[in-house]
Amino acid sequence: MTASPPDLTAGNDVTDRRTSFGRLVSALLVSQVGFYVAVITPIQLLLTLRLTAIAGDDAAGAFGVVAGVGALVALVVNPVAGRISDRTVSPLGRRRPWILGGAVGGAVALVLLGVTTEVWQVVLLWCLVQALLTFQGAATGAVVADQVPAARRGGVSGLIGMTIAVGPLVGLGMVNGFAAGSLAQWIAVAVVTALAGVIAVLLLRDVPGTATAEPWNLAALVRTFWIDPRRYPAFGWACVVRFFVTCAYAGNTYYSFYLLQRFGVSQERLGDLVLQLTLLSIVLIAVGSVVVGYLSDLLRRQKPFVVFSGVVAAIGLTLLAVAPSLTYVFVSAGLLGVGTGAFVAIDLAMCVRLLPSDTDTGRDMAIANTANALPQSIVPFIAPPLLALGGYEALFGFLAILGLLGVAAVTRVPEVGEPG
Repeated sequence: MTASPPDLTAGNDVTDRRTSFGRLVSALLVSQVGFYVAVITPIQLLLTLRLTAIAGDDAAGAFGVVAGVGALVALVVNPVAGRISDRTVSPLGRRRPWILGGAVGGAVALVLLGVTTEVWQVVLLWCLVQALLTFQGAATGAVVADQVPAARRGGVSGLIGMTIAVGPLVGLGMVNGFAAGSLAQWIAVAVVTALAGVIAVLLLRDVPGTATAEPWNLAALVRTFWIDPRRYPAFGWACVVRFFVTCAYAGNTYYSFYLLQRFGVSQERLGDLVLQLTLLSIVLIAVGSVVVGYLSDLLRRQKPFVVFSGVVAAIGLTLLAVAPSLTYVFVSAGLLGVGTGAFVAIDLAMCVRLLPSDTDTGRDMAIANTANALPQSIVPFIAPPLLALGGYEALFGFLAILGLLGVAAVTRVPEVGEPG
């Protein structure tokens, strides 16, 4: 356990302000829950309702554009956000200004989304939400590398992984209390997002930045987006694994349209049904992520759990592709929840273990996060042609194959304690 934060009012020269372990974990969890409330709740429900009201029958295509362009913005901003937080010198430290600013700024943009009347407005504001929340996410991920002891990263990674289910559950639970498609739904999401950022910053003690960073120029900007995989092959393969397996699980962004188009679910019933599927997933993700995270720390193994998650994802997606009834959809959601829990418990700890640098952790983690952001851009862009080619069977079947490619790629990653 790390030491309690030193007294900063004593006039001593403090070069290391680390958070006590309990407060650190609480801050990370609160920040991540707020992040996922802001990012996933609109993807799973609110954008579908907003675009259906604006674009009617063209809503599915418009959703692909909105989600794809927004994720592309997050992809570009991610490494820049990490690099900027590494170089930030402020009384709040390196990471806290961006956690707070990203959450509060993103909340404002979410409210504005609720009053859009044109598709281009939705695209523009969703890109702004993605950019601002990416700063929060990049800074939060860097705190894990900065302050979580190596021996406890599996357990912490498991707890953080659970937030990917808790966030949407909190968001969907709140918005279902308001009229479908109303501005109140967007305001509710925005309030939780902003509060989470404020609480996380109040809990966190930050490692201060220094003024010794190299000048910001074109060469430095280009290096922000690149880590040579020939010099750091283990980190490169970890990012490949993260990309393929995340692609497999990115199919859940089409749950709302899948239910509307495959089973004819009404808009009034859609929110409740998505909430039920999310509730099922959260229970299994929570159990899977916590158990697998601590098992990984205990056994000093990570790769078998990644293999398990990729295979389960492929099975769940295949079942979803051929589901003849909603019962099969719930079974598939359960399988995907188990697989997601196993993966998110290990994924973060594996990437942190293989970071190339101890000084540019924000930049390096942001590049790893790019492997998470890229599927959120690619899947919405490839979904329309796949749906046109072979319906949801083609879409989910293709994503299942990508999950198995992630399983193959993890064989190239060194296990805990192995050289490389």
